[in-house]
Amino acid sequence: MAKETKNSKIKILKPTYKVVNIVASTDMGRELDLYNLAAVSHDIDYEPEQFPGAILKVYNPKSAILLFKNGKIICTGAATIGEVRKAIYQVVELINKHQK
Repeated sequence: MAKETKNSKIKILKPTYKVVNIVASTDMGRELDLYNLAAVSHDIDYEPEQFPGAILKVYNPKSAILLFKNGKIICTGAATIGEVRKAIYQVVELINKHQK
């Protein structure tokens, strides 16, 4: 949207924006067995020689979760806080189900 000032030909633009990607982090407060998690879920890619974290693809809501051995979790790709919560809760359920 452009707007001209009264006495000049200068256009002032009003930017529009839309949130399309939120990055959020949390901590499970315990170590994670990334080998075991990768073995129980085909949606987790874990190649420690290339990257120290496991990458979990979440399809609903569409996002990617990075899991680290020290218990840190990073969620990327969600567009709302609600989507972040939903994705993180799915990961926490998976971790609690398959780890002591």
